Amino acid sequence: MSNGSPGAPVVHGFPHLETVRSAITALYRRLSPDGVHSYGTSLVPADAAFSDADDLHLGAQRVARALVQHLHLPDARMIVGFRTMEHAASVELTAGPEYFIELNDRFRTHRRDIGAALAHEITHVLLHRLGLEFAGTRANEILTDTVTTYLGAGWLLLDAFREDATSRQKLGYLTPEEFGYVLAKRASAFDEDPSPWFTSPQAYTAYTKGRAQALHDLRRPPLTEAGWAGRRRYAKDRRYAHDHPGTGADPGVPYAFESGGEGLRVSFACPTCHQRIRLPVRGRVVARCGLCRTRLECDT
Repeated sequence: MSNGSPGAPVVHGFPHLETVRSAITALYRRLSPDGVHSYGTSLVPADAAFSDADDLHLGAQRVARALVQHLHLPDARMIVGFRTMEHAASVELTAGPEYFIELNDRFRTHRRDIGAALAHEITHVLLHRLGLEFAGTRANEILTDTVTTYLGAGWLLLDAFREDATSRQKLGYLTPEEFGYVLAKRASAFDEDPSPWFTSPQAYTAYTKGRAQALHDLRRPPLTEAGWAGRRRYAKDRRYAHDHPGTGADPGVPYAFESGGEGLRVSFACPTCHQRIRLPVRGRVVARCGLCRTRLECDT
């Protein structure tokens, strides 16, 4: 897990957005919509609370157990230790049922973030058991951050982001805004408002920026919620595709037209799971994503 050590520069924005979207798609494919929705309630703050009065090791084990239960790993036992290390945390991935998690020694005195570090590592165990991984360390860590957040424990990672004039801290590989984006995706899918859980003002600000990006996904043509400018551009591109069949897609737009024996079709990403959807171009239509089952009102 990326350390995000105090004082290190924090990257902002959405540089990993395509990998994040691919991770959401992969999660729905692996778990199915029913499996994803079995994580309908996020981890509650009380389950990750950790005060200075708590015994370090007993408290870490308590939080780990809560995360194991939340992530539906009933037969996984986490043994948590602390040592001097470069990164924030690591986990030894084996066949189980015992898994050894090591946390950076600095968490001995930064206990409020132990839950965030454990959430990421225990999600590694979940993904290991599911056989779900991406090629390359960075992409796989982004997958882990995304799944942690989408399944209801990653708000802890965003809340660990703090930044002021003299210090800064961030855990995980996603930027704060990307954590906010995934959290907003979850909030939309599960009708959940995570904002009361934040103790970090910077985390809340990042969430609002991520939410704005997530809302933009819902307002892109051919969805009927698209804005006037997007609809106008879409109509222009549709006319051009009709008059020039076989022309390549413009990489600057979120849709592509395809010509075939059945006429013109448009393809675009589902705003929930980002699976590619293809529809015939014939005006207003209500479609349902074949992967996540989201109902989509479109004007093709």
